Amino acid sequence: MPNKTKKDKAPVKSTGGGKTNKDTSETNDESGRKHSGNVPPQTQLTKIKYPGQQPPLIKKERRQNSSRFNISKNRELQKLPLLKDATPAEREELFIQKLRQCGVLFDFISDPLSDLKWKEVKRAALNEMVEYITHQRSVVTDAIYPEAVNMFAVNMFRTLPPSSNPNGAEFDPEEDEPTLEAAWPHLQLVYEFFLRFLESPDFQPNTAKKYIDQKFVLQLLELFDSEDPRERDFLKTILHRIYGKFLGLRAYIRKHINNIFYRFIFETEHHNGVAELLEILGSIINGFALPLKEEHKVFLLKVLLPLHKVKSLSVYHPQLAYCVVQFLEKDPSLTEKVIMGLLKFWPKTHSPKEVMFLNELEEILDVIEPSEFVKVQEPLFKQLARCVSSPHFQVAERALYYWNNEYIMSLINENAQVILPVMFPALYKNSKAHWNKTIHGLIYNALKLFMEMNQKLFDECTQQYKQERQKEKEKLRDRENAWHKVNDLAKINPMFEKTVKTMPVDAMDLGGNEPEDQGIDSMELDNDIKEVKTVSQKPRPENKPLLRRKSELPHDAYTARALSDHKRPEEYLTTSPETS
Repeated sequence: MPNKTKKDKAPVKSTGGGKTNKDTSETNDESGRKHSGNVPPQTQLTKIKYPGQQPPLIKKERRQNSSRFNISKNRELQKLPLLKDATPAEREELFIQKLRQCGVLFDFISDPLSDLKWKEVKRAALNEMVEYITHQRSVVTDAIYPEAVNMFAVNMFRTLPPSSNPNGAEFDPEEDEPTLEAAWPHLQLVYEFFLRFLESPDFQPNTAKKYIDQKFVLQLLELFDSEDPRERDFLKTILHRIYGKFLGLRAYIRKHINNIFYRFIFETEHHNGVAELLEILGSIINGFALPLKEEHKVFLLKVLLPLHKVKSLSVYHPQLAYCVVQFLEKDPSLTEKVIMGLLKFWPKTHSPKEVMFLNELEEILDVIEPSEFVKVQEPLFKQLARCVSSPHFQVAERALYYWNNEYIMSLINENAQVILPVMFPALYKNSKAHWNKTIHGLIYNALKLFMEMNQKLFDECTQQYKQERQKEKEKLRDRENAWHKVNDLAKINPMFEKTVKTMPVDAMDLGGNEPEDQGIDSMELDNDIKEVKTVSQKPRPENKPLLRRKSELPHDAYTARALSDHKRPEEYLTTSPETS
């Protein structure tokens, strides 16, 4: 039985979700911060830029838009006294007045310079309330709940503008810069206040459930399609707080997240908040009680696996892979269904997606039980053999890095009788035929490991490969002889001379000369096997990212600056184990 420890494993390459270091069981996100493996990977606010891949920032027209707000008729706000200056008996009423003031809506897009004086009054009131509810105690009284929830609902629950591309083409979430919300200076403070409201020590879920109900949650989920990643970042944290505090809403939240995913997979293939919703679910799955409910297993097989087939997979793949691995750590018996599902959705013509699948598959193999590995080893390594043979060198390279993973090698060693015959033809053929020299070195390393693993089996595979090559050569020879016979019969035909004069030159010889055999004779195979024994593994460049080249579109300097200045409401989502 292989020793299933992770501390000695080699580093694993990853794209889009950071590098996973098996020596420390920590994950680095693109900002360089480390976090433990029991928290979901963070959704990126900005597109991942690799060194040497960034085009220069070009200052252009700022891309902003605004949702459809029902502008208040009476927008003249009176500046109220400060809360700290009021007596304790007056503070509750003054707090409610300020909440009602902040329910007044202004125009930020058609006339952004209008009502500047009263906009500043609202902004100052929001700032003061955020500070007040954060640092004061006994401020969330029964009278505050309906006013706070109503103020949030009036400001936030709105019609979102459709995603747009200024160039006129269809909006691509992988390529295009997001359109930022023009009303964000006020919306950010409203989100800050509501988050502090939910996190307040005085907050009582039993009192708040009258106002934060299913309708409220449904409207909150609709906001996840906002194009502004700063807004989705706040929504993610707020929904996670609601899920943790309101036990009666948990099943409802999961059900409607499922509905969003179903619509995304099978109808629209467009939703801006998939990564954030998966990040929430990754934290929720981490807290699932055992044994898993049937509802959760259906979610894995009917929602998470089909999410792999959507064309914009790279936008949310790190969070999706984390959710899948969390399920398998909870219930290893699901491994066979998950791996067969991945093989079912395996991309045929999209190499960057293949690299993502290979990344996820290695994460799954890191936690797989040996008994489950035996069930999937044959179809799994048939797919790996196809990846090794891929003309796209990043796909072949990523597949061959599996041979640097000690736990996977221990599984291979235990099942070499099945795996080596599947892998040997692809490895040997591409050790000579592949165009990329780096692949040659990695293949020699894999062949050398196989040889050291089981010399007798390796020799048997070599002999079998010779026989298969000989059969192929005989089949080619029989085919050529058949064409020559057809050619000879054609020459006997009385119409032959007349027909030849009207035929193209390259079609006149039906049989032709026997083509040069591209096969490998026995002597050459023996020489190459000896070469495998002597050639050492070429050193692999460390920290070499698997890059996906994208079209170099000009970036919006304003958008990049706004996203970089955004402060996350919290670093990582965590949750306590679910007991329901």
